Amino acid sequence: MTQVKGIGRHFLGLKGVSSTELTEILDRAAFWDQYPEKVADVLKGKFVVNMFFENSTRTRFSFEIAERRLGAEAVNFTAAESSVAKGESIYDTVRTLESMGIDAGVIRLKPVGVLQELAGKIRVPLINAGDGNNEHPTQALLDMYTIRKHFGDIRGLTVSIIGDISHSRVARSNLWGLTTMGAKVRFCAPPNLQAPELAEYASYVSMEEALRADVVMMLRVQLERHARGMIESAEQYRRDWGLTVERLEKMPPHAIVMHPGPVNRNVEIDDEIVEHPRSKIFTQMAHGVPVRMAVIERVLS
Repeated sequence: MTQVKGIGRHFLGLKGVSSTELTEILDRAAFWDQYPEKVADVLKGKFVVNMFFENSTRTRFSFEIAERRLGAEAVNFTAAESSVAKGESIYDTVRTLESMGIDAGVIRLKPVGVLQELAGKIRVPLINAGDGNNEHPTQALLDMYTIRKHFGDIRGLTVSIIGDISHSRVARSNLWGLTTMGAKVRFCAPPNLQAPELAEYASYVSMEEALRADVVMMLRVQLERHARGMIESAEQYRRDWGLTVERLEKMPPHAIVMHPGPVNRNVEIDDEIVEHPRSKIFTQMAHGVPVRMAVIERVLS
C-alpha cells in the first residue's frame, strides 16, 4: 500500500491522498455495498474501539455496524463514561486501550491537532471520525461514493458546498477528496462563516451561482452560533442561505441535493426537500456503512 499522507498506519484525512487510493476505497465500498451476506468474517478476532470524545450518534452507529459486518468485535465508549471525565488525558485513555490489545481505534475529537499528536505516539491504527473543524474523511468518502454511484464518475462535475464553511470539517474533507478526483468545488457562505484560508482552493460564489451545479451540498447550521451572534436567526438564515423549494426549482434538472446530517429542517433546507426525489440525503446515510467497511478493512489489512 502506498504510503501517502492520510493513508498509512493511520487514516487521518483526505488531504494529500492520491486519486488511485481514493478510487480503490470507493471500489471496495462498492463491493461491500453489493455483498450478499449481512456479516463477513474478514476481521474475525479483531477488536476495534470506537473512542468518541465528542458526541455523535449517526457516525458512531455507522462505524459500529461496519465493524460488526466485517466480523470484528466492536467496543464503544464516550468521554462522559470514561476516565477523561475524571481528568485523565485523551492520550492516557487511548494509550490505556492500546495496552489492552485493541487492533484499531476509531476516534472523534473536538480539539484540532490532538489527533495528529496521538498518531505520532500510538502504534495501533487510528481512524479519524471527525476532529474539530479539520477533517471528517469517511463522511467525504461516502459523499463521493454517492456522487459517483449516481453520475457514474466524479471527474468534470461541479459541486457547490453551501453553509458554515468556517467550522465545517465536512467541507474540508470534501474539498480535498472531490478536487483530487477531478470535480470543481465551489463554496457559498455568509461572509462571517467563510474560511478565507480555503479561498485559494475553491472560489466563493453567490447563492444564485451556487445553485448552477451538478451537486448542491448543504451544511448543517450549528444553531448555537445564533447564541454567539454569528447568525441573526434561523428564519433569517433560511431566507438568505437555505435551500428552499423556490431555490430547488432554479437548479439544473439533473442536479442532486446532499447534506451530511443531522438536518435542521426548515433552516438550511426546507422540509419538503429532505425526502424529495432529487435528494440523496438518506442514500448518503445508507452508504456510510459500506464506505466505512472499506476504510476499516484497508487500515487493518
